[in-house]
Amino acid sequence: MELIKQGKTKDVYDLGGGLYLLRFKDSVTVGEDGAFDPGGNATGLTIQGMGRASLRMSKHYFEMFTAMGIHSHYINSDIEQGTMTVRPAVHFGQGVEVICRLKAAGSFLRRYGGVCHEGRDLDFLVETTLKDDARGDPPITRDTLAELGIMTFAAYDAIYTQTKRLAQIVRDDMADKGLTLYDLKFEFGLVDGAVALIDEASAGNMRVYHGDKCLEPLELEQYFL
Repeated sequence: MELIKQGKTKDVYDLGGGLYLLRFKDSVTVGEDGAFDPGGNATGLTIQGMGRASLRMSKHYFEMFTAMGIHSHYINSDIEQGTMTVRPAVHFGQGVEVICRLKAAGSFLRRYGGVCHEGRDLDFLVETTLKDDARGDPPITRDTLAELGIMTFAAYDAIYTQTKRLAQIVRDDMADKGLTLYDLKFEFGLVDGAVALIDEASAGNMRVYHGDKCLEPLELEQYFL
């Protein structure tokens, strides 16, 4: 097993035979204030147990998606070891993040707070950003993605449709637990030549409220034990 990449929240190993292993870490992304922020670009905070918590939620959702016939890189996971086995994926450019927003919060509110209020309902609003920490993960449009050769219009449209469907599934699952999903972030790639969900689907990538309280990652995990 060869370590091939050390990421902010996961390390990637080559298992051979065309499979890879993701080892989840206890680090989380933070905003400029140093507090946990699922849309942050830096890892300045370590939460003990976060790796397994992220994996537990990812296992829950990836297996739910798989049962619904949704294409992803997921094969299986081991909660005790904190690892997920996945198929290889081809990234779009250096990586593209896709955010689906149901309520105004985070960077959306920082950008548009002059014309909307916190918690304003949003109709599964999809935004895309480049994975580029040095430039603050700049937003990018469908046309620009195609113009720069990062992805085709067809790939973007498939991701757009898939993102809305996935967000609706997560929203409904959270509602069954008495929770409110504000926003979440997905990543997609090409697996076996087709658009597929990759990376993770966890508390580290979403903003969820219980009443008027935004849940910390380990608080959210308690609903998945």
